[in-house]
Amino acid sequence: MAIDPGHQRAKRPRTVAAGPHGHPFHPVLVTIPIGAWMASLVFDVVSNTSDDPEIFATGAQWLIGIGLVGAVLAAAFGMLDLLSVPAGTTARRTGQLHMVLNLAVTAAFAVSFVLRYGDTDEEVSAGLIVLSAVALAVLGLSGWLGGKLTYRYGVRVVEEDLQADGFVDGH
Repeated sequence: MAIDPGHQRAKRPRTVAAGPHGHPFHPVLVTIPIGAWMASLVFDVVSNTSDDPEIFATGAQWLIGIGLVGAVLAAAFGMLDLLSVPAGTTARRTGQLHMVLNLAVTAAFAVSFVLRYGDTDEEVSAGLIVLSAVALAVLGLSGWLGGKLTYRYGVRVVEEDLQADGFVDGH
């Protein structure tokens, strides 16, 4: 089966800013919002069981803010990767859905950040905890789609013949 040129184009960065061929920056950057937002949910829950809820509520807000900054960075590099995928393909539609879900998650955490602003004197409300949990569930779905882009469609993954040297016995 011949590989079409659009598939080859999706494996290469649109610009050098997206990361070198076969090693994009987007997957590394997504760890910032994912980690920060997961930790913020833990801090939210602990704020409801702690003798000093303010410290955990404040920490959760900081973590949400860090996640928002990380999300903007990850989105910028993700957009560079998405633009390398040919329009009208299943991979492009999957990438667009991945992007929309991530934007919704980022919006949910931005709303949560604003609602918390200046109100960290007591435990975090159940509503904000539910908002975070739902947003993280959507983020999990989006992450699955991101994995599908990489592992199923090979977006921004080098060609197999370039990977072969990693399996040569080099003693």
